[in-house]
Amino acid sequence: MRIHHLNCGSLRKISPLGEESAAGATGRELAVVCHCLLIETASDGLVLVDTGLGTADRRHPDGRLGAEWVSYAQPALDPRESALRQVVRLGYAPEDVRHIVLTHLHRDHTGGLPDFPHARVHVHPDEYRAVTDPAAPHHRHSLDRFMPAHRAHGPLLTPARVDGTQWFGLPGVARPQGLACELLLVPLPGHSAGHAGVAVREEGGGWLLHAGDAYFYHGEIEHTPPLAHPALEPVQQGAQTHATARLATRDRLRGLRRDRAEGVTVFSAHDPWELARLAARAGG
Repeated sequence: MRIHHLNCGSLRKISPLGEESAAGATGRELAVVCHCLLIETASDGLVLVDTGLGTADRRHPDGRLGAEWVSYAQPALDPRESALRQVVRLGYAPEDVRHIVLTHLHRDHTGGLPDFPHARVHVHPDEYRAVTDPAAPHHRHSLDRFMPAHRAHGPLLTPARVDGTQWFGLPGVARPQGLACELLLVPLPGHSAGHAGVAVREEGGGWLLHAGDAYFYHGEIEHTPPLAHPALEPVQQGAQTHATARLATRDRLRGLRRDRAEGVTVFSAHDPWELARLAARAGG
């Protein structure tokens, strides 16, 4: 199994905070990223974790992503950053992506869904219910953020199955159906109604935890006290469904990182310094 760290959508540039020089920040501003994983497996074909922005989003950003979001996020419109183009550059066909696993159903994570209409799309059952059941808590909030352009093709949205498994003490873990590789959806509540991290077992025995939008900036889990980025914290506060739950999730992630539990490597969806470190570790 080989894991690729991809940027599937450059957004507005931010500068590292001064206190972060010891954590690898270079002092120069970098574009916020949409950090996705592409996993080559022997049994399940290609598995894509989050999709970033899609090819059509770059052609018609205001109509597909929302003019207000585009104005603030300032997405780059380079189609070469799309997951579709990056899959092809690696020598694969789009149809080789058989499974997509999503941390949640917000626009900067679902934009690539129409580029892989054949793929089965796995989400935590709480996120699935939030967008499909009008009686679910936060249903309107959740559906408003799952953009119509990203679901118009009828994606094969599939709730993962909760089986009583815990992951390093975190309950409510769900297993995507039909996947043989060791990959779990781990509830990380607060940002969306069913927000989950995606835990992937590496060949060496350690774990990668794609924490989605549980936090936005590495200072939130690496710095004491937690250091949020002033350009990103308003976005988090505007999107979250439960502030107390989100902060509790952040603190659990800080504990995982502090304890280095069985080689767990935690990273978020949008921090460019984390992406640079992990891409270098993976060899590109």
